[in-house]
Amino acid sequence: MTPIGLFKGEHALVTGSASNIGRAIAQTLAREGAAVRCADIDPVRNTAVVAEIVKAGGSAEAVTADLSTTDGWHAALPPEAQPITMFVHSASPPRREADTALAVSEATWDGMMNTNVRSGFLIARELARRMRATSTRGRMLFITSLHAESPRNLPHYSAAKAGQTMVVKELARALGPSGIRVNALAPGAVPGGGFNAAAFDFSGKIPLGRLGSAQDMADMAIALLSDRFSAYVTGTTVVVDGGIALHNWIAPATE
Repeated sequence: MTPIGLFKGEHALVTGSASNIGRAIAQTLAREGAAVRCADIDPVRNTAVVAEIVKAGGSAEAVTADLSTTDGWHAALPPEAQPITMFVHSASPPRREADTALAVSEATWDGMMNTNVRSGFLIARELARRMRATSTRGRMLFITSLHAESPRNLPHYSAAKAGQTMVVKELARALGPSGIRVNALAPGAVPGGGFNAAAFDFSGKIPLGRLGSAQDMADMAIALLSDRFSAYVTGTTVVVDGGIALHNWIAPATE
């Protein structure tokens, strides 16, 4: 997408900014003119992302934040003097295929829930309070998953994403009267992050004929965050999956 300066003069907070979808969203926001606060648990990769943004002529800062902890979500928040107008919650711990319903540990469950649901909600609530105090028409976006609706035998992950989906609905209903929009984006099969494409055979299962990319997700994120394209959209989840959710897993393959 050719930059058109959608967010010139605005400030954004992006969690999970060091890799994959979060990284692409942070970079694309910066290309559209936003100053981006990049929050991630990995200081090395996160600093590298910020350096890339600055080298390309954008504005960004890096902050190290472990969002599975209370100190971490507090660290992600900017000082009140920095008026955040957009919040993107993309942070999520790595997924391991071994963490099935009968194997996932209590600590792994807690880390997934705390990062996705607890910290996402608490950051959003604090930013909403600031936005309302300054009559800012803010926008928020949670990166969820198709598995918010469909089990994957990774119960901590699916439950966390389902929880995010309801957080989005609750916040959208509560904040809509203040002009603050809250939505979710559910990616399909995007290599990188917690998804190992090589471990699965998706041949014939994606109607658009290819895996998704982080930039596919970032472009839709920009549309949802922009009042130019989505001013009347709140409380919903937009699926960006190439049509894979349309696949009938019982029906025989078609020619």
